[in-house]
Amino acid sequence: MNLLFAALVTLWTAWLIFKKFKPQTVLFISGMLLLAGSALLGFGQILPESKSTGLWFFDVFDTIRQIFSNRIAGLGMNIMAVGGFARYMDKIGASHALVQIAIQPLKKLKSPYLVMSICWILGMILGLAINSASGLAMLLMVTMFPILVGLGVSRISATAAIATTLCLDWSPSDAGTIFAAELSGLNPVVYWHDYQLPIAAFVIPVVAVLHYFTQKIMDRRAGHVVEVQKIDTIGLHAATEEEKMALREKPPLIFAVLPIIPLLMILVFSPLCIPSIKMNIITAMFIGTALGMIFQWIRTKDARRVCSELQIFFDGMGRQLANVLTIVIAGEFFARGLTSTGAIDALISSAGATGFGAAGLTLAMVLIIAVCCVIMGSGNAPFFAFANLVPDIAAKTGVAAAFMILPMHFVASSARAISPITGVIVVASGMADISPFDLVKRTFIPMMGSCITIVAANFILFL
Repeated sequence: MNLLFAALVTLWTAWLIFKKFKPQTVLFISGMLLLAGSALLGFGQILPESKSTGLWFFDVFDTIRQIFSNRIAGLGMNIMAVGGFARYMDKIGASHALVQIAIQPLKKLKSPYLVMSICWILGMILGLAINSASGLAMLLMVTMFPILVGLGVSRISATAAIATTLCLDWSPSDAGTIFAAELSGLNPVVYWHDYQLPIAAFVIPVVAVLHYFTQKIMDRRAGHVVEVQKIDTIGLHAATEEEKMALREKPPLIFAVLPIIPLLMILVFSPLCIPSIKMNIITAMFIGTALGMIFQWIRTKDARRVCSELQIFFDGMGRQLANVLTIVIAGEFFARGLTSTGAIDALISSAGATGFGAAGLTLAMVLIIAVCCVIMGSGNAPFFAFANLVPDIAAKTGVAAAFMILPMHFVASSARAISPITGVIVVASGMADISPFDLVKRTFIPMMGSCITIVAANFILFL
């Protein structure tokens, strides 16, 4: 009975999200239904007796309060600080400067599709410092796209490579990485080094090779002729104010060091390098922002402007709270509801009885997340919704939580680049003036290769 109830609510939730209802709202409502059903039908308790308000109806809402309090104080501040720093770096042009410097050596290479694959690898590396897939794609469209098309790569092939440059959200300061590390009980840097880095070492060469052959073959089939063009004649469309600013931005190249500084501090002052000095992610972002203000003051000599621009940092924090952290909290609340029905325990028992265990459950959740990412056009929403289930499942099946959560996280970031409605696809295709549906036909093979490699490497290395 509890499995049927949980399944019906879960299917209803998936249907509403498929119909483009706001994911956070749907997850909160579904969580309430699951918790209320558990209390009324006798499946389980909402809160332990020591923490209960004394009335089940109040307990439902008190659960939301407790999750908000716990998440905002710890994980939430990490995510908000990273978001604020990223927005400030965009505002002062530091991210743009970093990309400009990084692509300079590529201008000397003459093999169009080889340069395209190397550009994709370079974009993955830049993703360690620039965590936004859409933001990085926009910067690469402004700087890298003209070079690729100028060498003779078709517009759609160049856009496909750029739109998939963050198919792994693998930075230690990425919101998903921070969340996954916390659920795994690991320091984000240790999680990155011990789990994400080995998987990335498998995925990056595979996707680079797939891009090379996929785009080259599909260009040939489309009748594209590889010929050198003048970069000045290659136009880009800017639909938003951010895109227009990226097109005209000319920041000092010294600003390129700014996005890297917090990342270096996080890596150096960690258990990997200098464990005697501890560097919190939030502290690193604050230091990076303060240095950015100093650089901007030297550049503009306008203290009033520098003080005013800091508001971008606070706005970025608020945006992360509204868009990312609320999904984390709503997902955790929904997971609490599923757990309270006893459905998760029943699934674990069934998996163990059939011999699939943790491996089978991991594959099932990875598949569900991949499908949801394509349908919803978001990697964060399905990942944050299901990831909260992992610690309990991992503990009861006897595997490390990181083994289950890593492929869920990485597949979410790869699968979103197959969706024609995801932000990075919409931004890149819009600037290149091509159809997002045509674009995902070019991203499908490399991203499917990425998803398969992620899962295979995870089983080979960590099972």
